[in-house]
Amino acid sequence: MNLITKFSLMSMALIYIMMMLITTINMKSINDHQKSSPFECGFNPISHSRNPFSIKFFLIGVIFLIFDIEIIIVMPMIITMKSSMIMNWTYTSILILIILITGLYHEWYNGMLNWTT
Repeated sequence: MNLITKFSLMSMALIYIMMMLITTINMKSINDHQKSSPFECGFNPISHSRNPFSIKFFLIGVIFLIFDIEIIIVMPMIITMKSSMIMNWTYTSILILIILITGLYHEWYNGMLNWTT
């Protein structure tokens, strides 16, 4: 047989074996009702649609987005340090960090970081 044919058959057999292993490992033995039910934004979508919305989930989402955008801003600063002028880079980095620390202080002062209230 041709070498390409042998390689194709061996790769198909390997893929088949891997698929069988994945299906046997991934079998769910217990179907839990709570795990299979949807849960979004702090309320059960099956219950009444006019229940009050929990503001804690909204605050968690907003603060997550803020910190996520902060990471997007800070990571390129570290990468561009070697290829930029050091004084401009330092001033820009200090300005961004002052803005971030001021925002964190504002969130802390207004009680946005207290999850129990």
